[in-house]
Amino acid sequence: MSGTRRACLDLQPLRGAHGTVRLPGSKSISNRTLLLAALATGTTVLREVLDSDDTRHMLAALRALGVACEDTDPRAVRIQGTGGAFPVKRAELFLGNAGTAVRPLTAVLALCGGEYRIDGVPRMHERPIGDLVDALRQLGAVIDYAGNIGFPPLCIHPATLRPRDEVSIRGNVSSQFLTGLLMALPLLGRRTRVLIEGELISKPYVEITLNALRQFGVPVAREGWAAFTVPGDARYVSPGEVYVEGDASSASYFLAAGAIAGLYGSGPVRVEGVGRDSTQGDVRFADALARMGAEVRMGPNWIEAGADAAARTAGRLRAIDLDCNHIPDAAMTLAVAALFADGPSRLRNIASWRVKETDRITAMARELAKLGAAVEEGTDYLVITPPSPWRPATIDTYDDHRMAMCFALAAFGGVALRINDPDCVAKTFPAFFEVLAGITH
Repeated sequence: MSGTRRACLDLQPLRGAHGTVRLPGSKSISNRTLLLAALATGTTVLREVLDSDDTRHMLAALRALGVACEDTDPRAVRIQGTGGAFPVKRAELFLGNAGTAVRPLTAVLALCGGEYRIDGVPRMHERPIGDLVDALRQLGAVIDYAGNIGFPPLCIHPATLRPRDEVSIRGNVSSQFLTGLLMALPLLGRRTRVLIEGELISKPYVEITLNALRQFGVPVAREGWAAFTVPGDARYVSPGEVYVEGDASSASYFLAAGAIAGLYGSGPVRVEGVGRDSTQGDVRFADALARMGAEVRMGPNWIEAGADAAARTAGRLRAIDLDCNHIPDAAMTLAVAALFADGPSRLRNIASWRVKETDRITAMARELAKLGAAVEEGTDYLVITPPSPWRPATIDTYDDHRMAMCFALAAFGGVALRINDPDCVAKTFPAFFEVLAGITH
């Protein structure tokens, strides 16, 4: 996306959706594999890499650290691995609001023996990182907070590391802390067991990390979700070529569009790039959508959704009560789909929303209410009662890509809809609104 960001986008009421969407690459997989390729021995070609703000921040950081990264075509990057030793030992890195870059890079750089500063946009200064810093300090890392304690920006200094047999980390705020630690520990060359304090949230994202580590030659042993062991002989080795799956979180918007449009006799919508064989937990969004009345079909690399016979007859989706801890990003799409349900829906165990790109629980409650919904906001849940009647609304997006993409589905409500700052979708899906327009009417 180029040019000045649009102040707003007016969406006409929608009644139909049909077609096929080829998904952009997964943000979670793209940024993990970019970093692992940089740390590995050998050259890696990454194909179908997501081209977005977050991945551009990661690539810019790697280049600033002396990693040779060559764009071989619009969706492929060739990376010459460093064997775990970044050539540049002093750098200031600006990482925007990319949690998938800030958390793993903090952990890796803390064990690299250099002088680094990690910073981002003002919202990143409000996103916690203290649990990761505490775990790294157990290993002897020297990290200072340049602002508020527990939050970026960070100053990382050379340190005399104290490798330990065990290190502990809290798991109940963000799974990215564990991801960062697991990605950094192979640099120590010592067997290390990681103990999880409290409940580990967003477990499917940890699965993505474990799959990526295995792909680059580091198998991590797991004791359920309570402990993880990185082997002492761990070394990152390039697999040569990696294909990045389509983004399962992005799939949720189009699958929901197919289900909602099915209420009006339209659909289905198919997404390509993720399916039955996906490693991403957010593919389970399709199961949640089916509970709401979607008719879902799935192949190894595609998913298709319309409305089932009962939902079409009723003209409404079915209300749900769901623990959403396993699909924290895609669950936002369920919150908007709940506007089309036959009663109140409850989305539970979503406390992690509060430390994302914005406080998504509060933001979602506020914007849903604008459309006429009755919303109950709790510390870790939302209850959404559909509008009666719908109200025209101007939706604020809080510089949060998922707010913009979720609320585009509200155009099926039959009222005038304006999305403020629509180009915030550049964080993960720059062409989202153009792609949506291509399958809707």
